[in-house]
Amino acid sequence: MAEGEVTNNEELSQYELTVDGKTAIAAYRRHADHVNFYHTEVPAALEGQGIGKRLVAAALADVRRHGHKIVATCPFVRHYIETHPEEQDLLLA
Repeated sequence: MAEGEVTNNEELSQYELTVDGKTAIAAYRRHADHVNFYHTEVPAALEGQGIGKRLVAAALADVRRHGHKIVATCPFVRHYIETHPEEQDLLLA
């Protein structure tokens, strides 16, 4: 994984973004008809730098590329989608 690049670690079921040797994650569970994002974590040293937003934006773009819908049980992901109307079509109805 390249530093500063969001990758999908399918083995751990999480998207990852490593910056300055620290890794932020957006954990998910894949289901037959959707992907459930249930936890996002940004190390304290990376907070306030937009790392979480970059991570979630890239994760949602990847989900969109694969034609999946999402459920956002993670409050951070849910808030991101609420404040980015262009992503709301990804929500499983």
